[in-house]
Amino acid sequence: MTYFRNNIERMEGYTPGEQPEDPAIIKLNTNENPYSPSPKVMEMVASITPDQLRRYPDPLGNQFRDAAAKVFDVTRDHIICGNGMDDILNMSVRAFSGPDAALVYPKPTYTLYAVLANIQASVVREVPFPPDYSLPLGELVAARGRVTYLANPNSPTGTFVPYRQVAELADKLAGVLCVDEAYVDFAREHCMELAKIRPNVLVMRTMSKGYSLAGLRFGFAVGHPDLIEGLMKVKDSYNVDAIGTAAATAALVDQDYYEQTRKKVIAERDRLAAALEKLGLPCLPSESNFLLARAKKPSAAQLYESLKDRRILVRYFDSPGVSDTLRITVGTHEQNNALINALTELTSG
Repeated sequence: MTYFRNNIERMEGYTPGEQPEDPAIIKLNTNENPYSPSPKVMEMVASITPDQLRRYPDPLGNQFRDAAAKVFDVTRDHIICGNGMDDILNMSVRAFSGPDAALVYPKPTYTLYAVLANIQASVVREVPFPPDYSLPLGELVAARGRVTYLANPNSPTGTFVPYRQVAELADKLAGVLCVDEAYVDFAREHCMELAKIRPNVLVMRTMSKGYSLAGLRFGFAVGHPDLIEGLMKVKDSYNVDAIGTAAATAALVDQDYYEQTRKKVIAERDRLAAALEKLGLPCLPSESNFLLARAKKPSAAQLYESLKDRRILVRYFDSPGVSDTLRITVGTHEQNNALINALTELTSG
């Protein structure tokens, strides 16, 4: 006997990356930023008052919305806040898809899309990426989704679709285009402008990557006020907390620190990619804070286990489109050196 709906009973849940308890382990498996948040974040957290904890928070996170409106040159009504970007994704799936409204995305990509769609018993139409991971524009349009998701940069590949192609996709879609820009802090361009000028585009962002706040859980989306108003109907009542809102606001306002951190990650990404190439572990061109590497001998699976034995965690993938690959988060200079040294030993036999 089961008490669950049929679609829940049949589905598999999302599997997060491993979170080790030992802080000495070199953790390059879940794409956290290796650098600390802005000092202004820590100052803000230290100044939290008892009343901010005793009382319910602002249900809309207006402190952050107002700060983001200035940074992105929109109004408060163009912005919605969430408990991490996964919360924003969940709202959008609930609002736009269902048993009679198809949800579309290119694959391989972020596996949470499928999980959230299955929870809603949504019609799911997956469109395979071509071998070069370029945008399958015609196929996505032909899938006729009520909502289409595009992770850009994509995960787990790190590949990127240029703005002009995303704009063309938005123009040709009859439904909503949700551009998942979780990793855009490390890319050469972004699609925020589309959220201002296209009524069917929702651009989703997180404070986890570029702003080093993965442990805080704060995300947001920018779109036409009509889209935001509809999403407000399906969000949880108090989905962002007082501390999260204050800290995320402090991080966003400190754009100078953000730029410094972003540039350090990009420089280390390029250095690490070159080193992996020399070791016979070629990576896809990445515009994220991680690299997807392919291995021949030893295999990616063997390297994953051997690195783990050396207390270095990376993420192993073995699914269509990313079979036998390693996704490696860009760490600090010292962490990347430790990884390179370990891989040099493991690939020299």
